[in-house]
Amino acid sequence: MLDPPRRQQTIAAPACVDGVGYWTGAPVRVKLCPAAENAGIRFVRTDLPGRPEIPALVENRIEALRRSNLRSGGAEIQMVEHVLAALAGLGIDNCRVEATSAELPGLDGSSAAYVQAILDAGVTLQRSFVRPLVVQETIRVGDGDAWVEARPSEDDQYSLDYVLEFEPGHPIPDQAFSIRLTPHRFALRLAAARTFVTEDEARQLHAAGLARHVSTTDLLVFGPHGPIENRLRYDDECVRHKTLDLIGDLALCGRPIRGSIVAYRSGHRLNAALATELLRANAEVRDSRCGVRLSA
Repeated sequence: MLDPPRRQQTIAAPACVDGVGYWTGAPVRVKLCPAAENAGIRFVRTDLPGRPEIPALVENRIEALRRSNLRSGGAEIQMVEHVLAALAGLGIDNCRVEATSAELPGLDGSSAAYVQAILDAGVTLQRSFVRPLVVQETIRVGDGDAWVEARPSEDDQYSLDYVLEFEPGHPIPDQAFSIRLTPHRFALRLAAARTFVTEDEARQLHAAGLARHVSTTDLLVFGPHGPIENRLRYDDECVRHKTLDLIGDLALCGRPIRGSIVAYRSGHRLNAALATELLRANAEVRDSRCGVRLSA
């Protein structure tokens, strides 16, 4: 049975999250603020002259190592995927995300602090209805080594299936995770899943002068026998975090998705590529209904 249209939502009151950027090491305060209906999600650099805004749209994405960054009009905001996942997972359509620095805080590598801040602030219904992005046909990006695809949903829901596999002997075992997304399920099953790297990857980052202040207590670092100086929150925490990242990256469509997303070893670049293709396909459907068919 198809769900009836739902009204747009925003956060009921401002909520703050403080931390330090993984990559820059700079302290930053994030303030989540209510926004008008149809405003979407917008990042605001309050530390820059004129407080420039950066809409959370895939057209503003720039390529970056192991994270999703946005740039608009010369202003940049880094590592947006975890707060976007929290907003999308809890059904927040409109929000101003004010930041006092270029990089959002790494926190514990998850969306948990953002989710708690939103839940504490509350959620407000708005008058306008959501205009979801409905997947009309199967779209896949990637190749045999890594891919992600969107399929039509028979029940008008947003579901995600992720398969995570590594080469033989890798310290992280193969994992799979599936979820039909609701705010309750996101908060319970995904929000606390943390970023992860292997011990070798952490050494390479430090050798390159990156994330030197980040320790094994700030995220999951896997050695030959599992997490170093840390414990898993879920047996399959790594694939859950990849699913969380996927939700955050697909939030760059700017609209809630109604469809089934299936991913195999996908990352930020492929996730964003799928968001781009989903928007392109949706535009083609809309224009064909107006009597014009655009080529891909």
